[in-house]
Parts: sequence; C-alpha cells; structure tokens
Amino acid sequence: MGANLSVITTFKTMKKNKSKVKNNNAISKEKDNTKIKDDSLDFSKSNQYKPSEAIVWVKKLHKAKFDASIELHVRLGIDPKKGDQQVRDAVSLPHGTGKTIKVAAFVNTDKEKAVKEAGADYVGGTDLIEEIKKTEKTDFQVAVAEPSMMRELAKIAKILGTRGLMPSPKNQTVTDDPAQAVIELKKGKISFKNDTTSNLHAVIGKISFEDDKLIDNFNVVINAIKKAKPSSSKGIYLRSISLCSSMGPGVKVSLSE
Repeated sequence: MGANLSVITTFKTMKKNKSKVKNNNAISKEKDNTKIKDDSLDFSKSNQYKPSEAIVWVKKLHKAKFDASIELHVRLGIDPKKGDQQVRDAVSLPHGTGKTIKVAAFVNTDKEKAVKEAGADYVGGTDLIEEIKKTEKTDFQVAVAEPSMMRELAKIAKILGTRGLMPSPKNQTVTDDPAQAVIELKKGKISFKNDTTSNLHAVIGKISFEDDKLIDNFNVVINAIKKAKPSSSKGIYLRSISLCSSMGPGVKVSLSE
C-alpha cells in the first residue's frame, strides 16, 4: 500500500512539473511574439524607432548569410479605389539599390547605338517586339521606350503589363531620351506605386551598405512619396512606416524628431 502511494505521488509530481514546463514554454513563445533578444538588448516590434536606429536594428536582426535587400514598407492614407488617389513616381537613389538589373530599350534605329552605349541589355524596335510576342520571354526587370514606339508595344501590352514591365510616362520610362533613362536606371533609379491595399513597397539598398548611405536612400524615397501625395487625400498621409531585410522582421519607423 505504501509503495502504491509512493508511485501515485511520484506520478502526480511528474505531471505537475510537465504542466509547469508547458505553461512556461507558452509564456516564452508569447513573449517572443513581441520581443526579440539580440546582443543583450531587447527589440520590441511595437516600438517605433528613428530611421537611423531602425536601420541598426534591421542589420542586427538579419540572420541570413546572404547580402539581403533592405525593404521600405509604407501604409498610405489614400483610397486605392479612386483614380485620383494613386501614388506613383520614380526617384534616383543616391547610392543605388545594390541590385544589378537588366533593361530593355524599345527604340527606333537611330537611337539603338546610344542606348547600347548607355548599358541597355536588350535593344530593338519592331524586331524585339515580334520576338517577345512569339516567345513571351522577358528576361529583363525594366523597359524603356520612345513615345513613337508605344503604338507598336500595344502588340505585347498584355505580356508586359501583367509582369509590371510596360513602359509608362508616369514612371518616366517613356521618354524622348531613352539613353539617359537607361543610365539612370542602371545607377539605381526606382519606381514605386501603391498597391490595392494602400501599401507601398521599395528597396533602399543592401545589408552591406553603410548606415549613412541607407539613411540617404531612405530620405530620398520618403521625400518623393510625400511629394507624390494626392491633393484629394485627406487626414494622415503616412499612416505607418517600417523597414526590414528580405527575410527579417519588420522594424517600425517614427518620423517625428
């Protein structure tokens, strides 16, 4: 009888200890949802940090072994369903994005040499258009075009449009000076526009960039977004801002001094 009582007591103690461990793990997981411990400092997902501090945290929290891009995400106070509240523009980053992009230039014969010298990866007119129409291959990230080529580009508008590659005056990729457009794109000119959920996304550099260069790029993009504010947008325009690495957690940014 005494032995049986001892076994029962031991079993109850083990069960109680197991329950405590389970509860402690649950509490620990709950804390991990709001705080990440790094280098003996607590990072809180709910806190807002100055841009310079946010960039430091993005780098600290980056654990991947590759040189990831640093992304800017902005929630805008607009109605994305209204045509007069679309936010779209292009801006040249002073220090580029760190990415190598391929550019296609749809130009007339007299401009082909200039855009090739500017660094365009694919150059052509109707011949290039017919090739894309036939193969549906678009091994490039940006396309520029002369205004006179837009009528011909209508033949592959569905292919380019669904892939976000259709040249447009709004992002300055339809121009009378395609060579200059190619030069700017190769140096780090980016385009941005809001999505259907009022959010806007842009790459401002790489983890390997110096902090000062990332701050410069960040400020240039934020200022461009501010300038692109629709006149019909009322209330708070920049609702929230965050930075993150490609595979890292978001760090909230405060623009207040």
